[in-house]
Amino acid sequence: MNQLNPEKVSVEFRGGVTPTAPFISRHYTLTHSDITADLFVTIGRSFAWDKVNPLLRDEVIGKWSTYNDSLAFQAFVQVDGPDGQPSAAVRDEIFRRELPLALEAIRYADHTFFSIHPVLDHSPIIIDFLSTDPRFQNRECWGTFSAYAP
Repeated sequence: MNQLNPEKVSVEFRGGVTPTAPFISRHYTLTHSDITADLFVTIGRSFAWDKVNPLLRDEVIGKWSTYNDSLAFQAFVQVDGPDGQPSAAVRDEIFRRELPLALEAIRYADHTFFSIHPVLDHSPIIIDFLSTDPRFQNRECWGTFSAYAP
């Protein structure tokens, strides 16, 4: 796993979302630059589809939701790539390698929100790996944000 460099994380709040509110309808879109290694986290009331590169589909999106009668962070990654992209197996491997850094970046980007809602550090992180291939279509628990806190 790469080490998070806070200087490489840019955060944008939009749609009335601030570092402290609201709690419900808080959505995260994480994208990155392959050239600069910068990470871009957009936090809003919906996913920032305008930030997603449709030719790559290598973003991580997530939101707070209810899972098994408790609060959880549910994230989604698109394992199937657009035509001309690496295979689902390669993309699955890349997502699994880079997800810890992505989760650390999301946790860092919204650190004020986590500090006023410390229970969030102990809520499960559920990752949905989206694929048409049953071998890669998975839902997995990736621990809690306490493991990704600086």
